[in-house]
Amino acid sequence: MTSVHRDARIGGDGAVVVAALGVAAVAGAGLPWLPASLLVAGLAGAVVVALVVARAVYAAYLVVGLTPLIAGIDRGSAIPFFRPSELLAVLAGIGLIAHHVVHRSPLRRRLAPTATDVTVVLLALASSIFPLLWLSMRGRAIQHDDILYAVQIWKYLGIYAIARFSVRTERDIRTCLWVAMVAAAVVAVIAILQALQLFGIVVLLQRYFTQYGYAQALAINRGGATLGLPIAVADLLVFNLAIAFGFLVRASDRRQRIALLGVSALFVAGTFAAGEVSGIVGLAIAGVLLTSLTGRRGYLVRAVPFVAVTAWLMQPVIQQRLSQVDPATGIPVSWSGRLENLQTFFWPKLFSGFNFALGVRPAARVATAKLATGYVWIESGYTWLLWTGGLPLLAAFAYFVVANIRRCLRLARRRADALAVLSLAVVVSLTVVAVCMVLDPHLTFRGSADLLFVLLGMTVVAQRIDRSEIAVRRALTAVSP
Repeated sequence: MTSVHRDARIGGDGAVVVAALGVAAVAGAGLPWLPASLLVAGLAGAVVVALVVARAVYAAYLVVGLTPLIAGIDRGSAIPFFRPSELLAVLAGIGLIAHHVVHRSPLRRRLAPTATDVTVVLLALASSIFPLLWLSMRGRAIQHDDILYAVQIWKYLGIYAIARFSVRTERDIRTCLWVAMVAAAVVAVIAILQALQLFGIVVLLQRYFTQYGYAQALAINRGGATLGLPIAVADLLVFNLAIAFGFLVRASDRRQRIALLGVSALFVAGTFAAGEVSGIVGLAIAGVLLTSLTGRRGYLVRAVPFVAVTAWLMQPVIQQRLSQVDPATGIPVSWSGRLENLQTFFWPKLFSGFNFALGVRPAARVATAKLATGYVWIESGYTWLLWTGGLPLLAAFAYFVVANIRRCLRLARRRADALAVLSLAVVVSLTVVAVCMVLDPHLTFRGSADLLFVLLGMTVVAQRIDRSEIAVRRALTAVSP
């Protein structure tokens, strides 16, 4: 490095240090007048940014490890306007940008758009810009809820970008997958305790994870845990089961195999604790896919006794769900209510004229005094797609699912390391989402959707690593005698 370049770099780093000291001085001057909660939040935020500035990969670790533990804290209850999980993502993003500025990381190659990027961006555009333009062209007022729902996929695009630009190596991917499993294990334990109503966990959850002030929803033998949403818990655990199984079939160390079997069992039990039919459907889909794609069909047979024991242990959850089955129809009362809500609030408008072609509006809920939460949501994923963005959004979702499954299948079959585990998890997760979207909008569930988009972001890095290794092998083959 020449002296001129060295001086320029020192000057640039010096400017960063001076700016940081200036911000610290201003913040310090305001300490006596700030509430203690804001001081703690500010300190935690500063730590997050500092960690990411020091090492970019911490952005992915923090999002994957902390989001499942705080995603259920309601918007505005702890921090004005934001959910803590959303603020965490914002701070991780700021830290990541600062990292690349401070360390002058070369980004030109990594900024080049990939096929995976295109699928995610199309999904974001089709769920936001196009619906809002269509709403404006019809002379309809754009409401606050429309904006909130329009930015939903963009939020996950940000999560995707954090993973895409912070993770760099196979080791980073491996560590990130293990961090995800550890966080999911904590969620599973809390969900099981909540479903069985043990050790006062319900009271603790009601203090911090109540949604829309409806505390009673946490005491009905269903494990919403720290996500505040049982179906999101089921999805999160099924996605992590795919990760654990991918590592399990490749593990050579006996202690590691025992640990992976243990967390896999925990994820299955936690899925039952969530008490969601679509969670069990997702679990079944994951089991069939995992054993088929890895050629380990024997695991499916061996899992039957464990599943039976788990179902017996989760009798309070199962009995609570069975008590809600309508004897006349044989289906859960909640499903009948869901169908009634669709037929009353959404389908008449959606299928009036050609509204299904370009959608009705981004806001996917209607205010009502009928429910304790004060809203009726669209509890059908494909209805939500058509309601929000019509056929363009439906097509964007189909392309998003099919294109990424195909790419990840090729990578999973070609590799035998953490990149294969990651690719297998994405294939399973996207398949579960696509099938279960018939019942619920699984694509956007807090916590589980965050993990899905982190996994997708890492597949871009995985594909880049794979291509680089293939190029090296070809070059070595070409020069070898």
